[in-house]
Amino acid sequence: MLRMSTLFLRTLREDPADAEVASHKLLVRAGYVRRIAPGIWSWLPLGYLVYRNIENIVREEMDAAGFQEVHFPALLPREPYEKTHRWQDYGDNLFRLQDRKKADYLLGPTHEEMFTLMVKGEYSSYKDLPLCIYHIQIKYRDEARPRAGILRAREFVMKDSYSFDIDDAGLDVSYQRHRDAYISTFDRLGLHYEIVSAMAGAMGGSKSEEFLAPCDTGEDTYVKCHSCGMAANVEAIVTRPPAVEDYSHIPAAHVEDTPDTPTIASLVDVSNARVELRRSDRDWQASDTLKNVVLMKVAVDGTKSPLVIGLPGDREVDLKRVEAGMHPYAIEAFEEEDFKKYPALVKGYIGPQVLGATSKSGIQYLVDPRVVEGTRWITGANNKGNHVYDLVAGRDFSWDGVIEAAEVRKGDGCSNCGEDISMARGIEIGHIFQLGRKYAEALDLQVLNENSELVTVTMGSYGIGVSRAVATIAEQSHDDKGLIWPREVAPADIHIVATGKDDAPFDVAEKFADSLEKLGVRVLLDDRRGVSPGVKFNDSELLGIPTIAVVGRGLADGVVEVRDRKSGEHVNVSVDDFVSHIVDLVRS
Repeated sequence: MLRMSTLFLRTLREDPADAEVASHKLLVRAGYVRRIAPGIWSWLPLGYLVYRNIENIVREEMDAAGFQEVHFPALLPREPYEKTHRWQDYGDNLFRLQDRKKADYLLGPTHEEMFTLMVKGEYSSYKDLPLCIYHIQIKYRDEARPRAGILRAREFVMKDSYSFDIDDAGLDVSYQRHRDAYISTFDRLGLHYEIVSAMAGAMGGSKSEEFLAPCDTGEDTYVKCHSCGMAANVEAIVTRPPAVEDYSHIPAAHVEDTPDTPTIASLVDVSNARVELRRSDRDWQASDTLKNVVLMKVAVDGTKSPLVIGLPGDREVDLKRVEAGMHPYAIEAFEEEDFKKYPALVKGYIGPQVLGATSKSGIQYLVDPRVVEGTRWITGANNKGNHVYDLVAGRDFSWDGVIEAAEVRKGDGCSNCGEDISMARGIEIGHIFQLGRKYAEALDLQVLNENSELVTVTMGSYGIGVSRAVATIAEQSHDDKGLIWPREVAPADIHIVATGKDDAPFDVAEKFADSLEKLGVRVLLDDRRGVSPGVKFNDSELLGIPTIAVVGRGLADGVVEVRDRKSGEHVNVSVDDFVSHIVDLVRS
């Protein structure tokens, strides 16, 4: 039994100064977690109970799906990660260290390499497959800006599972088994979530889906189409390009003096105000300007080279989408000093005429899908103070490729059906990938098939943020008074509050607690003497146990007040019926 009189707990009345999101504020105020260093947290008893309950649910659902648990260390050798290039690819996000013999190690950010090598060491035949194994382990990533409490930490706990199949058809089955297990897991955790298409990113592979918990403070933006049901992370959104246009009627491109046009808006205003620059069919719009944004791409070996992205002037570049499209390159800002190294790039007046792999500059030029053959643009003339008008894509300039780089907006057309999309924010709670053969090839994981031929095993990877789920549930389940835990993850089933100056309420509460514990109901008993009822009630609401019972003045009438923390509803239950009432409530 948990007793408030002896529980290692200190609740706080004020929000921590550095807290920005609800889960950070409430988990600290309720005494569930404490900060050790940026992105590093300790768990206090109530917080660790919630964490363990979530871990147990995850484990039970993985076991029920037929997956087998293994365990790896967090301290890992460099060599396997070099073979998969992730020793370099992870860059500054990787915690690296050396032992006394100067051998290189890392603190594992994820364990694909270890799982692959484990299976390689044990299995050699198609008869051994399919196989799904998992572990629950601490992960380490050197986040540049750890924030939002345990939502974005440098040390965190994940459940990773991996499937191993003889072919792609087997992978499809394993993927669906994991998808179903994740749905069962998140349903049990009481989370509201969306399953959205996603980019595999640094993980590699093909099909990828995220489980996102809708939350206004979430770091992931996703889109939904209420017409066809499509849901996807913004990085995975595919733009519906316009049709190729007939440009036979468009005059030849011409360069014009356009001083004092530092912004897209000012350029459009000047273009519509000057008679000689007007279009005959309609006014120029911001979407008719071709904005050329310069970025610096960084290869795995650290080599840097410029990248120019052309997109309509009414759109901004979304760097997450650029990074997803340019993987494994990292993307950095193009600094003022960099312009001196590339004189072909005239800041503020860059046009596509001098860009592309076959141009004299050799600078890579990628365009937004909205730039199609026949589209007509105003853009930079590569000379300060000048813009070029009636520049036609495919007639006057070409490009090296197409990239999904522009921001996605509410009201854009759905990539499936064309209807308007809506946008929301969410917290990533799970991610499933069809890895394919990337890691198996790098680490030579092969088995003999039924024809005694060596074939490369195909893999899937599936992650759940276990420690992150604590904060995510807190984000979705709270009010202005405190936390509201779903029963299965709560640190207790019932919070019994004894109030008053006499012994009777405390004695009765003690008997209730003993009886309930013997019947398998988890009890948090507030048996503190000399603490005011107001403080006790505030603590009970802050801590968020799903059922609260007040043993106090009602005893004179033979009743106990039972409150539902989520709905706020309360009923008076007779003393004689109290224990059976709570048992039925918990079991239902």
